[in-house]
Amino acid sequence: MMIPMVLAAAIGLLAGLISAEKTADPKKILVFKAPLSLLFILAWTLQPAQNPSFACLILIALVFCLGGDVLLALGSQKAFLAGLVSFLLGHVMYAAAFFSVATVGRTMAAATIVLMAVAVWVWRWLAPHLDDMQTPVLAYIVIISIMVCGAAGLADNPQMTDAAQSGILTGAVLFFVSDLFVARHRFVKPEILNRVVGLPLYYSGQFCLAFSVGMMG
Repeated sequence: MMIPMVLAAAIGLLAGLISAEKTADPKKILVFKAPLSLLFILAWTLQPAQNPSFACLILIALVFCLGGDVLLALGSQKAFLAGLVSFLLGHVMYAAAFFSVATVGRTMAAATIVLMAVAVWVWRWLAPHLDDMQTPVLAYIVIISIMVCGAAGLADNPQMTDAAQSGILTGAVLFFVSDLFVARHRFVKPEILNRVVGLPLYYSGQFCLAFSVGMMG
């Protein structure tokens, strides 16, 4: 009963957040964004921790992402950089969680090749717009790509349930794609379309990852 209530609340807050983003007012944005991001941590608490170490790493990642959400909403350059670092640490924790249960095999190898190509494309797209942000953004691209590779590696672990494999990979990919819209908004072309598309992808990904701790089998 609690999970449907959490998801219903998330949908309502997400609609409010997208509307608030149109105003570009940090205070209005935080009114919706902070509680919405707290909900994916609440979703984590509602899952049975079938693998305690994996669940702990996921929680730490979610907390870093919550911090990143709040910092990015503040709007300043310093807050954006701090938010980038917070999200980067979140991806490190996600990667640590995924690699703790992943298996190095054909799926991870294929994902690595694909993500290397995608990362090069993303870098070539963003680099001309980054100025003094090139180093932190490059580090971010590398870390989030490694995170998705770790998620793909779960497919080669025969002890993982299908639900965990698909849920974690879906969450990681949605997170990756949502960050492309964050980058587009910040560095290339700021417009509400980035929020309308990117925010639902981001929160869907986070909820997938929060729910994954209860799918480990």
